[in-house]
Amino acid sequence: MAAALSIKLLITVIVTGAAIWMFVEVVRRRLAYLSLGTQTSWKRSKRLRMATLGREMLLHERLLNDMRSGLLHLVYFYGFIMLQLGAIDIMLQGLWEIALIPWQPWYGYFSWSQEWIVVAVLLAVALGAIRRYGEKLKRLKRGLKSSIVYWFIGSLMLSVLFTLSFERLLHNDSGLASQYTPVSSSLAAAWSYFGIESGSQAAAVGYEISWWLHLLILLSFLVYVPQSKHFHLIVAPVNLWLRREEPAHRLSTLNLEDEEAERFGAGHIHHFNQKQLLDLYACVECGRCTQVCPAASTGKLLSPMHLIVKLRDHLTEQGAALTSKSPWLPKGIWEKPPWGVGDFSAGAHVMTAAGTAASVKHDERQEAQQQITAMKSSGNASRNASDQHCTDISLTMQMQAERWQWEPQQKLADMSLIGDVITEEELWSCTTCRNCEEQCPVGNEHVDKIVDMRRHLVLMEGSLPSEAKRALQNIERQSNPWGISRSQRGDWIADCYERTGIKVRTMKECADQGTTPSLLLWAGSMASYDNRSRKLLYDLVRLLDHAQQDFAVLGAEELSSGDTARRVGNEMLYQELASQNIETILRYGVSTIVTPCPHTFHTFKNEYIELGLPGEITVLHHSELLERLVAEKQLVPKFQLTEQVTVHDSCYLGRYNGIYDAPRNILSSIPGLQLVEMSRTRENAMCCGAGGGMMWMEEQSGTRVNYARTQQALETNASIISTACPYCLTMLEDGVRALADDRTVATRDFAELLAASVLGEKERGDEIGSRSQN
Repeated sequence: MAAALSIKLLITVIVTGAAIWMFVEVVRRRLAYLSLGTQTSWKRSKRLRMATLGREMLLHERLLNDMRSGLLHLVYFYGFIMLQLGAIDIMLQGLWEIALIPWQPWYGYFSWSQEWIVVAVLLAVALGAIRRYGEKLKRLKRGLKSSIVYWFIGSLMLSVLFTLSFERLLHNDSGLASQYTPVSSSLAAAWSYFGIESGSQAAAVGYEISWWLHLLILLSFLVYVPQSKHFHLIVAPVNLWLRREEPAHRLSTLNLEDEEAERFGAGHIHHFNQKQLLDLYACVECGRCTQVCPAASTGKLLSPMHLIVKLRDHLTEQGAALTSKSPWLPKGIWEKPPWGVGDFSAGAHVMTAAGTAASVKHDERQEAQQQITAMKSSGNASRNASDQHCTDISLTMQMQAERWQWEPQQKLADMSLIGDVITEEELWSCTTCRNCEEQCPVGNEHVDKIVDMRRHLVLMEGSLPSEAKRALQNIERQSNPWGISRSQRGDWIADCYERTGIKVRTMKECADQGTTPSLLLWAGSMASYDNRSRKLLYDLVRLLDHAQQDFAVLGAEELSSGDTARRVGNEMLYQELASQNIETILRYGVSTIVTPCPHTFHTFKNEYIELGLPGEITVLHHSELLERLVAEKQLVPKFQLTEQVTVHDSCYLGRYNGIYDAPRNILSSIPGLQLVEMSRTRENAMCCGAGGGMMWMEEQSGTRVNYARTQQALETNASIISTACPYCLTMLEDGVRALADDRTVATRDFAELLAASVLGEKERGDEIGSRSQN
């Protein structure tokens, strides 16, 4: 007996040691792949890190955005932690017949909790499989790789129950079983029913088989975890801990003066910094990012989840080639002896041409084809077919599954990151709305990777869509995307005087008079040149004048903020514009800036500071200022607006800067006005389609993003769609013209509605003036 125990212990130590070695080796090799990225700062605030871990890891804050999936993951997460104690107990019992807790009834309570946790995890596995393969949630992948974890966890849980039930039989532990082990006791009773008697040799054999199965499944899962998406079990907490301390929405600033710099942006996987590469291994492929992506939702090729997964696959393959270490164990032990050393320069995943892949199942292809037909038909907008403009990620998911294929003969040296891994079509579909990042439960950041690749295309290769190139050329020459003469930038001031009777002063005029206004109103390119956005600006001027605010504008001295140039990838043009704007702001001694454009607001508030804008200068969006003026009774809404209003949240105001309540508080102060929310609102609001430079580019595939968002607004039956951004206003107005049919639906900035209620002016002659001032 002692000899048998010694042999069992020896085999256990060898098997466990081998598994732990493989686990450590796989992790070490992937860390070596990460180290090939550019250096990054790992300094973080402990207070911020602990708060992030507490909310997002322990409390599952973001995971619970989808309550059903979040609750299932809570069971997996805490079940996994608690069952480690059970695994230790099973090991001790099987080797030395020693209980983890030697005191009764505490061990009984422990046994009772372990059994019900096993049952809960089994139930969660079943429900998870039903969600993936029964309900077929569109954001979830299906296939062998996606199902392996269900088999691992399910079989591991069954091996626990089998081991415990045979242990009941082996030791005839009826007292403990009846009191504290209801599940394993019931299973033991079932074994007895089939002829396995208590204390019998069959019970002993059943126990040993179950015990070894439990150990081998557990160790196999240990080795499998770092070689799969389940590496997030280890990496995700680290990724959350190392999340950037500065605003996550702030793009990195390139040092364009570095004469030793050989490249700008990311044209190779190892041009990303190490934190960006860590993101790739943190991804769990839950698809939440793709589910909310405006590009994926409207049938375009870009999928944030696939972007991360493809970069991860490419990093693993490139890392293996550069380090000559197989990323896969135990396969690499005997395939490339010794210990996986060999040539990995051939064979890689690559984006194939559309329609060339043949690895997708027929029924999945047929389902996708139906989606393709629907999305193509929705691309042809008509006033009588607005119901076609719904959001659906099926087409994007299918296109990515078809095109991302393993090519055994592909030479890694011949591959290009942009083109063979991430296509230009994907990069130029991103609106930089950050909804993907808002939904990601492991703290991944997608937008900065996309912008870094755009930077490489623009700064290193001069490659970008023709519309974007034209817009950037116009911004460079005339400081506006239309190419209208820079000298006309201040023409709106005279037009404003004609329409409102208010003489808006310029900062230069004030300086000549020896005065410094307390407020600089930054009109922005849209309000300076676009006739529709000018109406918003004029109403803002009316309100500021009515509230007796001391303000002035720059007029012709104002330049583009550079937001478009930066998001498109032209960091050089952005920095030139920013430097000139900062110089102008400092020359006039500005203390507070207010702007109606969220893009300008975000750029000034969060990004100019890295180029020299003093932090003591206050930057406000007009919603913040008007909210304060209403609260202080300097603006009093008194004219009733009998309207139903739905609010579209601007991405750069909401997700980028956390401002959701200010526009709503202002609208709620207007008598007679009723707010109705869209199904996707606030943090989960869908983009209008204009961000990331897309305002100046045509969408080449799928349905238009602004049509899809407008359709969501129309479903509320609101009479007015309100927003707080000139870009959004333009996109939604275009959508209303295409989709609203004969319904009377207006699009308004909230400031226009506030002006109608505070001032009661009718000279604009629009719907608000004619139907709401009663």
